[in-house]
Amino acid sequence: SNLKNNYDFTVALAGNPNVGKSTIFNSLTGMKQHTGNWAGKTIESSSGLRSYLNKNFLFVDLPGTYSIISSSEEEEIARDFICFEKPDITVVVVDATCLERQLNLVFQTMELCKNLIVCVNLLDEAKKKGITINLNLLSKKLGVPVVGVIARKKKTLIKLLDTIYKVALGKIKTTPLLIKYPLIVEESINKVSAFLKKSYDLPEYLYRWISLKILDDNESILNSIQKYFLINCYQDELITVRNDCISKLLTQSNSYFKDVVISKIIETAENICQETCLFTQKS
Repeated sequence: SNLKNNYDFTVALAGNPNVGKSTIFNSLTGMKQHTGNWAGKTIESSSGLRSYLNKNFLFVDLPGTYSIISSSEEEEIARDFICFEKPDITVVVVDATCLERQLNLVFQTMELCKNLIVCVNLLDEAKKKGITINLNLLSKKLGVPVVGVIARKKKTLIKLLDTIYKVALGKIKTTPLLIKYPLIVEESINKVSAFLKKSYDLPEYLYRWISLKILDDNESILNSIQKYFLINCYQDELITVRNDCISKLLTQSNSYFKDVVISKIIETAENICQETCLFTQKS
C-alpha cells in the first residue's frame, strides 16, 4: 500500500540496536505498515501510519545504529534520512539501563535536527537493576522532551504520541543542548560557518553541523553533504581553515580532531548521567 500523501507529519524513529525501537514502532502503527528496501540498499525499510487527535503521522523505523557519523550502510541510511529527508520529528529511543552510552546517538542527532524527542524505554528493567532516572531533569539538561515508556505496555505509549503531537504543532518548543568544543574547534566552526553563510542559505543549526563535518573530513558524510546541499566541501578556503584547526589541535593538545569531539561528547554524557541517574544497590 502506498502510504505517501495521506499523512500530516513524518516521524523518524532512531536508536541503538536492541533498545525496543521496533516494538514501539509496531505498537504505534499496528497493521498499517509498509515494508520495502531502502533505495539502492539491501536493508529493509518499514514505515507505518498512526493517527492521533485528527492528525496522521507517518512513522519511519530507521535501522538500529550506535552512531550516525561513521559510514556503515545502516548509519548512512539513518543519517541521510534525518538530515536530508528532514522528518518533522525525530524520536531517539534509548535503553534506561545504559543511558550514558546511548546519549552519544542523542547528541549526534540533536546537532542535525531541532525537533527531537528522547524516548526512554525499558524503565521496568532499569527499576529491577536499581536504576532511577529523573526524566524531568534529563529533559531540562538536554533541552528536548524526554518521555519514559515500557514498550510492551501499549498504554505507556500514549504520552509519547501526545508529545510528538505537541512538538509537531509547535506547542512544545525544543532548544537542543549544543555541545561546546574546545576554543580552537569553536573558532574554526565559526570561520567555516561564516564562509558557508556567504554562499548557501540553510537553517541556522545546520551551518554548525556541516562545519563540524568539514573539519572532521569524513569522506562519506562530505559526499552526502555535497549531493544533498550542493555544497563544495573541498574549496581552498575551507581546506585552509581545516588544516589550520587540525595542526593547532596537534601542537596545543597533542590530539586529533575526531578524538577531541568524541571525548567532549563522552564527558557531556557522563556529567548529565551523574546528575540525572540514581543507582541504588539491589540486595
